[in-house]
Amino acid sequence: MSDLRLRRSVLYMPGSNQRALEKAKTLPADALILDLEDAVANEAKDEAREQVCNAVKGGGYGHRELIIRVNAPQTPWGEADLRAAIQAKPDAILMPKVSSPAVLESIADHLEALDARESIAIWAMIETPAAILNIAEIAKARRDRRTRLTCFVLGTNDLAKDTWAQLVRGRVPMLPWMMFALAAARAEGLTILDGVWNDIADPEGCREECRQARDLGFDGKTLIHPNQIEPANTSFAPTEEEVRRARLVIEAFDLPENAKRAAIKVEGRMYERQHIGMAARAVIWSETIAARDAEARG
Repeated sequence: MSDLRLRRSVLYMPGSNQRALEKAKTLPADALILDLEDAVANEAKDEAREQVCNAVKGGGYGHRELIIRVNAPQTPWGEADLRAAIQAKPDAILMPKVSSPAVLESIADHLEALDARESIAIWAMIETPAAILNIAEIAKARRDRRTRLTCFVLGTNDLAKDTWAQLVRGRVPMLPWMMFALAAARAEGLTILDGVWNDIADPEGCREECRQARDLGFDGKTLIHPNQIEPANTSFAPTEEEVRRARLVIEAFDLPENAKRAAIKVEGRMYERQHIGMAARAVIWSETIAARDAEARG
């Protein structure tokens, strides 16, 4: 089972926008990706790097997980981005265009050479056809602790660009790639986040896509606007009915008369012992969200 840290809503924030970086401290997102790559024009890269790293060092983001997305190592800004991000000590660094395990191995060498704090994780953008074809081997890089790999982030816009697949409602062209990436992530205990919903004027469309991703098994969704946070937070949380049923299943298997039974019936439905783990996850997820909400209320 992947890490149960809440990553329902993971909001991209442009590193070149100081007001946005400050506003992010008040938003109910689980995590923030402070972006130095796609959201920043080339002429603003240096300023964005300084602003983002100062923001991370300055703190004030509360429970929100902070991730810095750097430019790829082969770009003019990649080396400086990685060095500055390591010094800022975010929770994770998001690497773009991870298309093979070799990219992660190279980053591991950089982390060691720069004496990066052990707590800094590496997240990988899965956004190229090559990444999909190599996804199982990329996921296996987690076995090498040097890589620090903990999370996949789908880049569905880039996948569409490179494959000519259409970004249609329901995402039928994307589904095989999404599930292939999810299976690889789950096989190695990685978190996996869905790509963005582009239409910021349609939060209900975002909600629909969040629910689809949740049903497919994703941990959360990357977002590009604050009005997408609520749809993500509610969609990736278990419903009251799901939690109620989960508690019933756990309690039923705990009864003495069911101690040696492989399967039991609860409210007319059959459950096997493997469902205990699924039920426990729903309960723990619900309790974690409740604790977060209580913390937010003070």
